[in-house]
Amino acid sequence: MSSSVTPSPIRSVTLAQPFTDQKPGTSGLRKSSLQFQTPHYLESFIEASLRVIPGVAGGTLVVGGDGRYGNRSAIDVIARMAAAHGVTRLVTTTGGILSTPAASHLIRSRGAIAGIILSASHNPGGPEGDFGVKINGANGGPAPESLTDAVYAATQSLEGYRIAEAEPLNLDQPGEQRIGDLVVEVIDGVSDYVALMQKLFDFDRIASLLRSDFRLAFDAMHAVTGPYASRLFEGLLGAPSGTVRNGLPLEDFGGGHPDPNLTYAAELADLLLKGNDYAFGAACDGDGDRNMILGRACFVNPSDSLAVLTANATLVPGYAKGLTGVARSMPTSAAVDVVAEGLGIACFETPTGWKFFGNLLDASRITLCGEESFGTGSDHIREKDGLWAVLFWLNILAVRGCSVAEVMAEHWNRFGRHYYSRHDYEAIASDAAHGLYNRIKAMLPDLVGQPFAGRTIATADDFAYTDPVDGSITIGQGLRLLLDDGSRVVLRLSGTGTQGATLRVYLESYVPPSGNLHQDPQAALADLIHAIDALAEIRTRTGMERPTVIT
Repeated sequence: MSSSVTPSPIRSVTLAQPFTDQKPGTSGLRKSSLQFQTPHYLESFIEASLRVIPGVAGGTLVVGGDGRYGNRSAIDVIARMAAAHGVTRLVTTTGGILSTPAASHLIRSRGAIAGIILSASHNPGGPEGDFGVKINGANGGPAPESLTDAVYAATQSLEGYRIAEAEPLNLDQPGEQRIGDLVVEVIDGVSDYVALMQKLFDFDRIASLLRSDFRLAFDAMHAVTGPYASRLFEGLLGAPSGTVRNGLPLEDFGGGHPDPNLTYAAELADLLLKGNDYAFGAACDGDGDRNMILGRACFVNPSDSLAVLTANATLVPGYAKGLTGVARSMPTSAAVDVVAEGLGIACFETPTGWKFFGNLLDASRITLCGEESFGTGSDHIREKDGLWAVLFWLNILAVRGCSVAEVMAEHWNRFGRHYYSRHDYEAIASDAAHGLYNRIKAMLPDLVGQPFAGRTIATADDFAYTDPVDGSITIGQGLRLLLDDGSRVVLRLSGTGTQGATLRVYLESYVPPSGNLHQDPQAALADLIHAIDALAEIRTRTGMERPTVIT
């Protein structure tokens, strides 16, 4: 398809007043779909972004999203505004469907100045759900804080925006269209990503596994990974039709919550944990960067998943030469630390946020990285990558010829086990959540040396990080209670929700290979759970008898 979309002259729109609530977080600007449909709201944020992103005039921009409500119309707005700001090429995809990892790869492979990713990640979609806009830099990773701060500053004094008038874009098939001097290139958003995966993994070996009696169930959760997974698993790798469940991206994700965990992917979890028909199960979230891994009667904790990938990396063609180092976010368990020590490679503990990994990746200090919130990735892009993690696991299983449960058992017998869990208390009244958090923060100096769950608190702090690459300092990253036996409890407030606040409580206890490695995690952590509830007065202050989500 090749056509010309002829605009009328560029229109300047004057704002009565600037929008003052457009401060992007680490995951971009997330608000309700209703908020984004407020007149001039999206346009204001895009205007501010186009004013501060380096190289806009004459540059290439990548745009796409997870298919949620508002995705197509937002792409149309961004294209017309890009034309008004002198962008010469905008790369988007059929249907506007583009996963976050695929967007990162496109930015890098096309030499784009930036990417604009339309997603609220794992938040629900639809008219009553959420929408989001995230800016990724030229390295393919989340924009650095300096850029997001500049965008926010621009929104605070924005007097108006510029936009070209044009007919709606045709996103239904590949081809080129024009809006004045801007070329809008619509591509198959799946092919480039699949080609990258073929360079990293042994597709022949994985295909042989999937064509045996090894049954795979993948839940795309009616989100962005459906087309990618169908092409990979049912197409190239020969898995039977129906392997990919909920594979059609829907504007409201079929009314579901596209967050791949035991609560929101309960149907998949039941297939693997309560039945015997499937050997492997996996799911990805709304924009495709998170993953959940399951074996028959075996849930793989995301922290353990990173450790297993690290320990087995040389079995995979793309990592056969070994790893330069690994990194984990502070709330992620120390399971990978033990593996890194055993392999003699560097291991970094960073704040939450993929941009911190990006610095280490760009400096070639690490090869693999991950966070406890179901995100793992490597130096192949600058985002976490859900389907990459699934293929990595399948490649390991194909080479080792054993089950997920056997991989985990052998791993714990070699490295010991970090019993680990995250308890999320969602949609807490903001005052109550911050009151609870600030109270514990004020208590930290007095907690050192105090008894806690039959142990003693050795260190109590608010985690801070000095970046080994650029020397930048990041503070206020989470309250840590480090106990004298290597156990710990971490408290953080999450900013990814749009209604109220989320308190996240991380619990971890290490058992060496000689200990009891096969307890139920919640039972193994029961003393820590009760102790932090008593100390932080969680039930009393939140009014919640139990967490919303336990992972």
